[in-house]
Amino acid sequence: MGSEIMTGRCPPLPLRRTRVLNLWLIITLIQSTLFFFCICSSIPKHQPSSIGAPANNEICARHEFSRLEKRLKKFDNASGLERGFSMLDAEFFNESKMLEIEKGAKELTIPIIKDNRKIVAATNGGLKYPSPLVFNSEWKREEMDDDVKSFSYPSVSGVTRPENEEDIAFMTILELGHLIRTSQISSEELVGIFLKRLKRYNPVLEAVITITEDLAYKQAKQADQLLAQGVDLGPLHGIPYGLKDIIAVPEYKTTWGSTTFKDQVLDIEAWVYKRLKSAGAVLVGKLVTGSLAYDDIWFGGRTRNPWNIEEFTTGSSAGPAACTSAGMVPFAIGSETAGSITYPAARCGVTALRPTFGAVGRTGVLSLSESLDKLGPLCRSAVDCAIVLDVIRGKDPDDFSSRKIFLDDPFSVDITKLTVGYIEDAEMEVVDVLRSKGVNMVPFKLNYTVESVQGILNFTMDVDMLAHFDTWQRSGQDDEFEAQDQWPTELRRARVIPAVDYIQSQRARGKLIQEVKESFTVDAFVGNATDWEKVCVGNLVGMPIMVVPVGFKKIQDPPTNGTRRRSTVTTGIYAPPDHDHIALALVMAYQSVTDHHKQRPPIDNLGPYDTIPNPPKVVIPPRILKS
Repeated sequence: MGSEIMTGRCPPLPLRRTRVLNLWLIITLIQSTLFFFCICSSIPKHQPSSIGAPANNEICARHEFSRLEKRLKKFDNASGLERGFSMLDAEFFNESKMLEIEKGAKELTIPIIKDNRKIVAATNGGLKYPSPLVFNSEWKREEMDDDVKSFSYPSVSGVTRPENEEDIAFMTILELGHLIRTSQISSEELVGIFLKRLKRYNPVLEAVITITEDLAYKQAKQADQLLAQGVDLGPLHGIPYGLKDIIAVPEYKTTWGSTTFKDQVLDIEAWVYKRLKSAGAVLVGKLVTGSLAYDDIWFGGRTRNPWNIEEFTTGSSAGPAACTSAGMVPFAIGSETAGSITYPAARCGVTALRPTFGAVGRTGVLSLSESLDKLGPLCRSAVDCAIVLDVIRGKDPDDFSSRKIFLDDPFSVDITKLTVGYIEDAEMEVVDVLRSKGVNMVPFKLNYTVESVQGILNFTMDVDMLAHFDTWQRSGQDDEFEAQDQWPTELRRARVIPAVDYIQSQRARGKLIQEVKESFTVDAFVGNATDWEKVCVGNLVGMPIMVVPVGFKKIQDPPTNGTRRRSTVTTGIYAPPDHDHIALALVMAYQSVTDHHKQRPPIDNLGPYDTIPNPPKVVIPPRILKS
């Protein structure tokens, strides 16, 4: 995720000149010392004036050594300062100014840094003391007092319970809700089905950290009792789901996927968990996050892609993507700072929404960057994403960046009145389908002049992350990190990013936001969801994107010709901030006449002569009966 250090290149010319000068000085000092020894050794030795007194030539030698030692020490100090300032790209200071800055840092800057560290950096994770330097992705600032109106969900009727539990596991939220409300299945029975799947497939996929079985049955029982009393909490009532394990749930471990924090229990109830609980949803598992929300490697292994188990999910919302894809949960909540929803959703072939920045509150969630972090749903369909977003959006009083976002109802959007762009890397099937549905599709290019987009994102994310994990790095706990070329390397580089340059990167970000706003002349556009430049732009601007499965292709180097493994093909539909409903409506229209999102990965049947590579022992639990 971070920019790479350039290697194999000559240093800048001023630095080369400095190194040549330093080498010349060292050689000169050595030559002077050798010459001095030759002179001293040629001087006849005189008798000491008293016993034990040193000879005159020995006094001379010691004096000269002392003088040379001081010169070398001064030279070493100056050379060290030059190297330090060189790392900060600040070689324009002369030696006297460097020494002045060094003195001021010792006397003024470092004491302030230490004081601040004591105040806000004593604990890891960024769960307290959020920065007031918050980012607002809203383009129109209008004060509204009205309450946010809920979406009008489509009605479902005539759905009957399938005989096969596999078929139940891949039903949509509305279909499962209909089965519960018509007493064809109870929430407790549904929990039993998904708990079995979590236990069955997790040894292969390595996608679950904690199964919350006791809590799940407790919440399911409450959901069933409320329905029996005539109380219906909405479309998520009694529906099982999973949370990425950076989201705190009391009495259960919140490991952040990290060896260092694998036994951590936080006495915090995350705001998004509160929202889901109040809507009657039932938590069945804390799902894998890459260690400290970086990629798919965690303390228990590495999460695999259900569509091709020889490859991994990529992205830190690995567990939510894999579990949703494999029918282990109906939906899950993931997070994104820079690609952690879009990449695993695309790899695992699920429909997902990275919402407008600020749409979903983040209290009780591991913080990487206050101005980039977002929570969003990974689901079976765009309809499911709309339902979950409707429940979890809103103002979190303890998250300074969250706000009420007044979205139109995506189920009521007239897509024939929309103009939607498509860029060069768009999947044309989506373009053609939307055009056939009456959408005005036009070629489009998102223009901006800021060339350092990826560097701006790295500066923002890495410096913010280091502020939240300062003690972790200073105490050497980063040596325990599961992949040393990830956070440890990036955050060590972040240590020497000057504050002024961090602020300058935010100023450049402001320029990017303004240019993107001016260039965004369509209602939405279709383009690659995992192109790194677009991932960076989308996250820096705070725009929503829907990840859409659009098909499959053969895997590279298949083990057999008959393998059922596939690589998923996806695209993205991007909308301006506060226009998530546009992206949702377009994907719903596309999915209403296609079935790519309904396909099931071959985790039970890879095909003839194809087996799971190095399969762990899979223990199938006995049937869980209704209590």
